[in-house]
Amino acid sequence: MNSDDALPVYEEATPDDGAFARWVATKAGELLLRVREQDLASDKLKEQGDRASHEFLMRAITEYRPGDAILSEEGKDDKARLTAKRVWIVDPVDGTREFSEPPRTDWAVHVALWADGELVTGAVALPGLGETFGADIPPVVAAPVDGPPRLAVSRTRPPQFVNALAEEIGATLVPMGSAGAKVISVVRGVTDAYVHAGGQYEWDSAAPVAVARAAGLHTSRVDGSELRYNQDDVLLPDLLVCRPELAARILDFVKRYTAG
Repeated sequence: MNSDDALPVYEEATPDDGAFARWVATKAGELLLRVREQDLASDKLKEQGDRASHEFLMRAITEYRPGDAILSEEGKDDKARLTAKRVWIVDPVDGTREFSEPPRTDWAVHVALWADGELVTGAVALPGLGETFGADIPPVVAAPVDGPPRLAVSRTRPPQFVNALAEEIGATLVPMGSAGAKVISVVRGVTDAYVHAGGQYEWDSAAPVAVARAAGLHTSRVDGSELRYNQDDVLLPDLLVCRPELAARILDFVKRYTAG
């Protein structure tokens, strides 16, 4: 798809932002699957995917939510968003490395809406799995499984303290790609927690956090403080998403670890 292609029609009868977030994330994912079918080198695939999804999301949100501000990883940060009442926070391809390595499925599209100081909805599309998870239809988290807790961690740069955390709580590590895929792995019951402290931005976590909150999971910074979005500085370097029953143990460990 290029900038001259017609937008798909959004036919939702009600102006529901949650349904719209799911729709636009899903459509961006479908577009990315088509881009992925091209015979392109890895670097070219990353470039084409980022551009195509970003352009689609910008056009679709502007068309169907005119007047709303947009913060995108691939776009220029227009500081007018800081005084806007509604801001869409999007990551056109979360996990570009994994996207560029077919047939990997651990990459995502993030679409979240911040309004009047809070995340109000969001959706995470996992196109490789053919699924989209939305805060407006809260996912039901699977019951805990027998055995040690499972921690989703980066396949390339897990935080240094994760091995010590895993040893303390008797956890196993489950490496995977994008932040969205890792958060949704907790939502799906594939893992029990995702702990990150290696550097992220608002678009990396906004949509996954909206979905995780709707599913009843714990979401916070690794020190337990609140996750804040649509800030002047969009760096949001750490994140904890986990089953509620694990939160206290993980937060206590991080507090002791960071205290030296």
